[in-house]
Amino acid sequence: MDDVFPSIQGKNLNKRSLTIPDDFTEKNLFIIVAFLQWQQRAVDEVIEHLEANDVHLTHHIIEVPVIQQTTWLRQVRLDTLMRMGIRDREVRQRTITVYLDKKEFQASLDIPNDDSIHWFVVDHATKKILMRGAGNISSQQIEHLRLKR
Repeated sequence: MDDVFPSIQGKNLNKRSLTIPDDFTEKNLFIIVAFLQWQQRAVDEVIEHLEANDVHLTHHIIEVPVIQQTTWLRQVRLDTLMRMGIRDREVRQRTITVYLDKKEFQASLDIPNDDSIHWFVVDHATKKILMRGAGNISSQQIEHLRLKR
């Protein structure tokens, strides 16, 4: 697979501006992309599965809510609501909200729709997508991930 993950800019819930994947250089990155609020449960399940298998020790794990570009005021409101709902500093650190053209972003990653979460394993040096999937990650995929580090 020769696809490169596009550079996207956002802010984590601790208000730090970050560029994904560029600002993550020490180890490979596991990016979980969600498009709709109800997908948070699926994101949490993937993260629990990854952490139970110690993937967080070898990869950065981030969740990326992708929201259609909107007004500054609406962005501030949504960011504030998300921060209020998440008190855990570590979860806030790894949650990076991006406001962009959703359709363009989906097209750049060949994501057909926003019906489910999508995840990507990205090489920290080349930004190439090493693995990808939709929905939960299987034990076999985690084992394959361990072999690719």
